[in-house]
Amino acid sequence: MEKEIINKLHTTKLGEERIKRNLYLGDIDTVDYCKKIICDSKCSITSKGKNWYCQKDNILITVNRSSYTIITAKLIKEK
Repeated sequence: MEKEIINKLHTTKLGEERIKRNLYLGDIDTVDYCKKIICDSKCSITSKGKNWYCQKDNILITVNRSSYTIITAKLIKEK
């Protein structure tokens, strides 16, 4: 993802709470945490509908393409 887009990423108060709960982050800055994952060379980014889906290992981050809002992040179960 381009640096210009990375700098625009943000989340809402509810989004931050949801991400912290889903990823067990505690007091970590959720936006910075998500940005690091998205910038990682092992992160796979796909576009579907109005969202980007960014997956690295067992973490899936959903970002709205038009507003650059990190909607949620969750742990995914391996099949």
